[in-house]
Amino acid sequence: MNLNTLLDLAIMIFGGMFLGRMAKHVHLPNITGYLVAGLLLGPSVFGVLSEDFLSATNLISDVALVFIAFSIGNEFKLSYFKRVGKAPIVIACLEALFAVIFVDCALLLCGQSLSFSISLGAIAAATAPAATIMVIKQYRAKGHVTETLLPVVAIDDAAALILFSLSAAAAGALQHTGGSLTASLLSPVREIGGAVVAGALLGFIFLLPLRFFKKPGNRLCLIVAFVFAGQGIAEMLGFSPLLLCMAMGAVVANFSPDVEKILDITESITPPIFMLFFVASGADLQLSALPTVGLIGVAYILFRVAGKMFGASLAANICKCNKQVRKFLGPCLLPQAGVAIGLSLTAANLVPEHAPQIRAVILCATLIYELVGPAVTKISLKRAGEIVEA
Repeated sequence: MNLNTLLDLAIMIFGGMFLGRMAKHVHLPNITGYLVAGLLLGPSVFGVLSEDFLSATNLISDVALVFIAFSIGNEFKLSYFKRVGKAPIVIACLEALFAVIFVDCALLLCGQSLSFSISLGAIAAATAPAATIMVIKQYRAKGHVTETLLPVVAIDDAAALILFSLSAAAAGALQHTGGSLTASLLSPVREIGGAVVAGALLGFIFLLPLRFFKKPGNRLCLIVAFVFAGQGIAEMLGFSPLLLCMAMGAVVANFSPDVEKILDITESITPPIFMLFFVASGADLQLSALPTVGLIGVAYILFRVAGKMFGASLAANICKCNKQVRKFLGPCLLPQAGVAIGLSLTAANLVPEHAPQIRAVILCATLIYELVGPAVTKISLKRAGEIVEA
């Protein structure tokens, strides 16, 4: 790492802090300021941060996401699920499913081929938990919507992987790619099941040294080491790092009496990591994608939102959730980022003749969802009465 790299990282932090404060003055979440700072610093506007530098910062994104996943896992307390029942699972499955169905149908009505519609629509299930979590933390949101939202965005990652794999298998069959349908269907089962089992085992191992290391500094070292180990093991075994670290966090939440202290220690190190992650995410957004998406992009953006809101509301009604959950949970599921961009590469391989179009649509949708989503989440939680003061 040379001096220019360190200077660029410093510029990212300064820019994020400044625009984060400016966003606060116009009653927007800090994360919106971070994303705008990245957009201005990135190749699309002033070009302060080069594409080569941004490619080299992927490690920051990986670290930020697994810390977020570990924090989300700590919300998976058995006592919570005993109290609220199956609602978060049903909501996560239906909001993801209807997002895919709505986008598939919209693209077919726009005259697109079935294989293309399925390939692009499959990505609609993915929701980015990072932006939602940051808004909740910034405003210290509390209430029925918030406590349902946290497990929903966590479970959504697993639901999105399953739905994408099923859609990919169907699109592959339509394209006669010759791949094994059984293998395509079993792939998400292996990835999700393996990640959960490995994460749970790592979580139980994590509990052992916690008994002997009580000082915050020592526990911080343990947390960083185990989260890093989770990321590395997941990559080595071909599992989802997010699901693995969520499972590890869930074990800690349910079997450690010091879970609240562990969360407090974790939050002491994550602010600059998260800021760098969102500034880098903003820098990756490409304004050049906006003019190229056309009717297909508009259909994807609008009908994904409609599908998620419809699915969340339907599931909340089925589970007889609180009125505020039925009304305000859906709009909190707008953000879409890294996972969707990653899935777009696989989807493009299924229909290579449409690869540039898929890439443009997802990049454009990411730009809009990431800039608008946090503000919508804040407004929804505030209207639900779970943000007392902005």
